[in-house]
Amino acid sequence: MFTSTYWNSMVSQTQLTGQDLFGRTFDMDEQSLEVMAARLEARGKHAFFSQVIDDYMNALALSRDETILDLGCGTGVVARTIARRGDVKGRIVAMDISPYLIGLGKRFASEEGVAGRIDFLTGDAHSVIEPEGKFDVVVMHTLVSHVVDPAAVIEEARRLLRPQGRIVIFDGDFASRVCATDAPDGGAEMDRLILRMTAQSTVMRQMPRLLAKGGFELAWSRGYVAADIGRADFFSSILPAFRVLLPKAGVMPEADANEFVDKLELASRNNEFFASCNFYTYMARRLDRQ
Repeated sequence: MFTSTYWNSMVSQTQLTGQDLFGRTFDMDEQSLEVMAARLEARGKHAFFSQVIDDYMNALALSRDETILDLGCGTGVVARTIARRGDVKGRIVAMDISPYLIGLGKRFASEEGVAGRIDFLTGDAHSVIEPEGKFDVVVMHTLVSHVVDPAAVIEEARRLLRPQGRIVIFDGDFASRVCATDAPDGGAEMDRLILRMTAQSTVMRQMPRLLAKGGFELAWSRGYVAADIGRADFFSSILPAFRVLLPKAGVMPEADANEFVDKLELASRNNEFFASCNFYTYMARRLDRQ
């Protein structure tokens, strides 16, 4: 028997405190939001993320006019990618807590000619203003690592799904992320400092258990390693963001952040760069409560 633990808990993303700026886009300054948006767009359009989206959309094997919710959509890069697929015929809703990012998402969708396929909404993933059983699929692409309460968000996704609806969760195991430096410890201390900027750094390790407790049956999963060796590629777009976000998060002073990034960019130019992180996708089907 599945019971709702979180439905009346009044969890809100605005309760998030600490150094996870990507989880606090609802109150960040415009400079920070600009570099975050640039990172989201570059990362979302990278071949690695494009492949990830193709993988889970192919695994979904949509066969009719299924409705899709892209929860925690950021600038809407995933929703726009899905909208361009020939196998997606139904309504697409993209929701994020940041009005700034939603505004960019609307603009980009218009520029790419898919605005008519996507409804953009501003809202909190812990409490979505949509009716129960509204969607066939809920996608959370790099959302759960930044929320206050992943279990509450999964419970909310279950409420939003029709019977037998499916949830797709893709995110990084950021405790596995490493970025080599020329420091005596190889960058280990810097890795620990940057880890503080992710609220739920190990949540993907707990996801099979969280899905089961939340009333889902795991149906499909896939693991990935994003690794740049020699030249920065996938990780290249986070480097300019670090110049702004590391000081904003209180991880280090601006001068130290610039020196850190300067050295990483030099390592890339010299074919000496190394960074790596594990990522995972889970697809699960909503179970009926007994």
